[in-house]
Amino acid sequence: MTRKSTPLREQTRSVVRSLLARTAIELFAAKGYDNTTLDEVAAAAGVSRRTLFNYFRNKEDLALSGLAEQGEAIAARLAERPAEEDPWTSLRAAFQVLEDIDTTPERRLEMITLLFGNESLRAGHAEKQARWQDLLAPLIEPRLPDSDRRTLQARAIAAAAITCLQLANEEWARLGGQVDLFDLYDTAVQAIRRPAAQPEKMT
Repeated sequence: MTRKSTPLREQTRSVVRSLLARTAIELFAAKGYDNTTLDEVAAAAGVSRRTLFNYFRNKEDLALSGLAEQGEAIAARLAERPAEEDPWTSLRAAFQVLEDIDTTPERRLEMITLLFGNESLRAGHAEKQARWQDLLAPLIEPRLPDSDRRTLQARAIAAAAITCLQLANEEWARLGGQVDLFDLYDTAVQAIRRPAAQPEKMT
């Protein structure tokens, strides 16, 4: 099957959008999100404010621009996993697509620190990640035993896994990026999947 290529115009737009977002993150990290204006971002990127608004709706959209693309990449990776694989195993493998993103650990740490250090961005980040549920749940559902509650179960698994990933990212940033992110993710998942301890019976 011949793979459909992306039109050059779309590729160019994607590259420009990525460069603008990277410039913004560098400024946000250096000056602080609230202290950086869109005019400063446009000037640093060598474009006009009007051009910047051709790509992003506002400053928050600029800061959170990568999350939608990340969700789509995770869903695409999840769709490639074996159909008989446990959903949690498949999700972990799908989340690892985030490690393929072309960035340095230092830049990733700057980004995550920025996101969780600002209340507005933190809320926006959580909202955008919650939308990943709509992408992931339909891919999880066929992996579950047939049931009239399978849709609910799939959404619950997607929501829990996304929350574990978010918590792992927060802890990773708190520790200065000095630990493996997916070790933290595994710890979070184990905490919610471990059966509750049964009370001892009195003799």
